[in-house]
Amino acid sequence: MSEISIRPLTANDRAAWEPLWQGYLTFYKSSLTPETTDATFTRLTNGQEPMGGFIAERDGKALGIVNYVLHRTTWSQKEICYLQDLFTSEEARGHGIGRKLIEAVRQMAEKQGLFRVYWQTHESNLQAQELYDKVAQKSGFIVYRQPLG
Repeated sequence: MSEISIRPLTANDRAAWEPLWQGYLTFYKSSLTPETTDATFTRLTNGQEPMGGFIAERDGKALGIVNYVLHRTTWSQKEICYLQDLFTSEEARGHGIGRKLIEAVRQMAEKQGLFRVYWQTHESNLQAQELYDKVAQKSGFIVYRQPLG
């Protein structure tokens, strides 16, 4: 079995990214309009938004993705990185791909001199939490939402 490679997401990755993106949405029992998916992919890859991503591959097959958003924070003069979406295909789980994708974001953030990387997961996502507990610290904060519109 060959090595897993992690590289920045590019505009040429749409066909590889979208099934993983749809898998992520399905995992969280969500769906988005095609227009929102189009806008999301464009924002991640056009280099004009404070967003980006990485893709994990083995032998040319996409196995996982991570999307992130950079933004300002009141806690530092440096920007902060929100690791917003992390997903690996079911057959790829348990092979260290999620860890490698998180590390790619961490290295990018460190290289850019950002303040921190943070993320959230659903309380029922116990498999992911096993990894997250090894690579990061729980903040102790609970997330609340107010839908608009």
